[in-house]
Amino acid sequence: MPASPKILVIVESIDVDESSGSKANVAFIQNLKQAGYELRVYHYTLKDIHLPGIDCRAIKENRRSLLFFLSRTERYLRDYFKLKLHKPLQNKLGFSFTLFNDRNSIIKALKKDQDDDLDLVITLSKGGSFRPHHALLKRPELHSKWLAYMHDPYPMHHYPKPYTWFEPGHNIKESFVREISEKAAFSAFPSLLLLQWMGQFYPGFLKTGRVIPHQIINLDVRGIDLPPFFEPENFNLLHAGNLLGARNPEGLIGGFLKFLQNIPEAREKARLIFIGGNNERVQSAAEKHPSIFASESYLEFEQVYKMQTKSSVNVILEAKAEISPFLPGKFPHCIAAEKSILLLGPGKSEARRLLGYDYPYWSEIDDDEKIARLIGELYKCWKGGKNVMKFTKIVEYLSAEHLKSVIDGLTYHST
Repeated sequence: MPASPKILVIVESIDVDESSGSKANVAFIQNLKQAGYELRVYHYTLKDIHLPGIDCRAIKENRRSLLFFLSRTERYLRDYFKLKLHKPLQNKLGFSFTLFNDRNSIIKALKKDQDDDLDLVITLSKGGSFRPHHALLKRPELHSKWLAYMHDPYPMHHYPKPYTWFEPGHNIKESFVREISEKAAFSAFPSLLLLQWMGQFYPGFLKTGRVIPHQIINLDVRGIDLPPFFEPENFNLLHAGNLLGARNPEGLIGGFLKFLQNIPEAREKARLIFIGGNNERVQSAAEKHPSIFASESYLEFEQVYKMQTKSSVNVILEAKAEISPFLPGKFPHCIAAEKSILLLGPGKSEARRLLGYDYPYWSEIDDDEKIARLIGELYKCWKGGKNVMKFTKIVEYLSAEHLKSVIDGLTYHST
């Protein structure tokens, strides 16, 4: 590779307050820059956002195309006449008119900026949305330099239970992912378990796949104020992030309340705090128990990140399942916070693999007795001033230096 390799990144959004996927993508891009690569970033955020020191170019939505007209017509019929054409259209086409128009908007922007000296083209996904990947499939001249990054399983019927369900047009979506697995020179996943999981459906990923975990970034939050409800002198257990249907918090709540029963003195200082997304079970518990707090309002990423660094314990809560191949987007933030992590999830998960199967503060999500015991142990460590944890090897694994070693290890070839 040349002294300063040139990388083109195509990403759906670089708005860190939009989603966990966008946060992870921005960290990925920032660490590519830190690793010394010459970057050009095309993003479809549909707002003017820039990352310091990085050439960021916003892609404009094509609002004059037939596809744009069809997408707005479908939306109008749905909103005003309650005519739901979404499912039959996707059963026929696989994807929405909006996605097709967005894909073409990305292709148009890329065609305006021809560069034959690129060493690598990276497409970054966001949740179940793969607009950059759709665009690159239409640019075969770039396939020999293409690294397709997949954050999560896709389509939804490839998710492990209990998340799995069949989307409209699932067979066409499956063909789309198979085409990526066969045409992209490289693929990448944030976790080893996810690479292996997707490889059972698309063997091409096992040939081209690399593991590039979510990245740790240096974020200065010294000037960020903590919210009034957060008192850093307390024994705070913080869960930051959405509680999807399968991420059941009842075991955590029950375990926390049993911990308070077991150690009554902790009532004065112990707090279980939930940030992000309304959840009826959490809200109900917060109304009944003063030691549980649930944030109803939106908090910016920097403020949540500072809370993670000031918490006594950061909680990672996953689904009740046989396996969790995901690497949670907040995992690097919890590692960087250098505080104890209470990991609640399956016995086989990427987070547990990285922390180590002998990591002491792990439990299934519904074992409230064990959760209560673990919280009790963590409380005693906090009282003794021993709740700081150094995850040195994991920090190295999530660093720009490790990212550079993976990128430099790619072998470029021509079609």
